[in-house]
Amino acid sequence: MIELQRRLSEIYRAGGPPEAGPYAGLLAETLSVLGREPAAIRPPDAEGRPGGVVSLDPQLPTIVVPDIHARMDFFLAVLAHEAEDGGRVIELLESGRIQVVCLGDGVHAEGRASRRWHAALEEFQDGFRSHESMDEEMRESLGVMAMVMEAKRSFPALFHFLKGNHENIENESGHGNRPFRKYALEGLMVLSYMLQFYGDGLLADYARFEKELPLLAVGNGFLLSHAEPAHFFARERVIGYRDDPEVVTGLTWTDNNEAEPDSVARMLAGYLDEEAAARAYYFGGHRPAIGKYRLRAQGRYVQIHDPDRFVIAHLPAGGGIELDRDVREIDGDAGRELA
Repeated sequence: MIELQRRLSEIYRAGGPPEAGPYAGLLAETLSVLGREPAAIRPPDAEGRPGGVVSLDPQLPTIVVPDIHARMDFFLAVLAHEAEDGGRVIELLESGRIQVVCLGDGVHAEGRASRRWHAALEEFQDGFRSHESMDEEMRESLGVMAMVMEAKRSFPALFHFLKGNHENIENESGHGNRPFRKYALEGLMVLSYMLQFYGDGLLADYARFEKELPLLAVGNGFLLSHAEPAHFFARERVIGYRDDPEVVTGLTWTDNNEAEPDSVARMLAGYLDEEAAARAYYFGGHRPAIGKYRLRAQGRYVQIHDPDRFVIAHLPAGGGIELDRDVREIDGDAGRELA
């Protein structure tokens, strides 16, 4: 754990974007971890590859982390959070007493960085002859994903990162992905930066990493995905997600009020036993939920993404989720202990 804390601190305190060589090595190691996840955790697809469903340990409490969007301080605060008396999340992971699931969207800083995106757009339009603003964005975006990779390779059975719609570094239209822009031309700008400063080889490896991320986590009385499910997707379809773009889009891009009215209820019934499904919740992020959470889908879908606060869900091992108790804002300064 001390070595992991050292690596996290180095990432946080770096003065610029990660160096290409070490980052390529970290990507390769993480791809190796993702490629050999056991069938008990990620049931394999028809070709034997780890599938799109994560089967969580029903005996462990689960920390659910919504959209990070380049907030390294948020990620560190999660690991430093005292999840039980005297036990921080990073220590509980080390001792095998907790599991963590991130709901995707690791990259692309949001509202706090809107001015920086506008400045970076000017740099992009000038061919990145100067790139101070874009450097800072990439320090945060690639940096927080380096932290994610470090956590995954340190705790492969207990730490999971689900794909979100922002996990599309090639800004492609296809494979369930759509190009992205919000404050500027974020998707195109990041792609151009990666090609110019990291090269097409590292870009291709990073894109492969994104496509190896699972889409859906199944826990004891709950489901997790980045976005509200657009439709009901049967388990075998989600397991075989690499060959099913509709599943990828339907679990990462669904806007509020776009999902079929019964999609959440059908997903809960399809993945959980009858007794659990009757009182279960489906958690996601994707669209802002100012405050602790917002309920949708007849109160069964819980959005927990507040871009300006560090909100997580801490779901008990035995079921019996109580939203006002289990969805909480954590101490934003706690991560300084790891930095």
